[in-house]
Amino acid sequence: MRTSLTRLEPLFTEPFEDFFKRVLRPVRWEVEVPEMEIKVDVHEDDAAYTVKAEIPGVRKEDIGVEIDGNVVTLRAETKQEKDVKEKGRLIRSERYYGAMSRTFSLDHAIDEAKAEAKYADGILTLTLPKKVQTPVKKLTIQ
Repeated sequence: MRTSLTRLEPLFTEPFEDFFKRVLRPVRWEVEVPEMEIKVDVHEDDAAYTVKAEIPGVRKEDIGVEIDGNVVTLRAETKQEKDVKEKGRLIRSERYYGAMSRTFSLDHAIDEAKAEAKYADGILTLTLPKKVQTPVKKLTIQ
């Protein structure tokens, strides 16, 4: 015959522990911080690259694009402020500032003079024409 004993601890059972944890924990506000990542789609044809970058919630004045040969860098800064008021009294104020960047290289050098950028509805669209490749010049040794 087998006997098993169970120890009863009325003050430390789960319902009591949960109750004390809820009562004694400090007030916590849930804050949603946007994901700080620039997602890109890159398409190529014979003459140019088309880049679509997802940068929602950012003003176009806060976006920067740098082209150095075949390297493209996208930069964006975001600033969000949210005030929660209750009957004219400020209860909570949340501010979020952040910067994000994305750098990638392409197979061909970009013609910076002909490159174009447009921003609408959170999508940055870049048209990056390929630089015309000049043939390698061989020198005749005299």
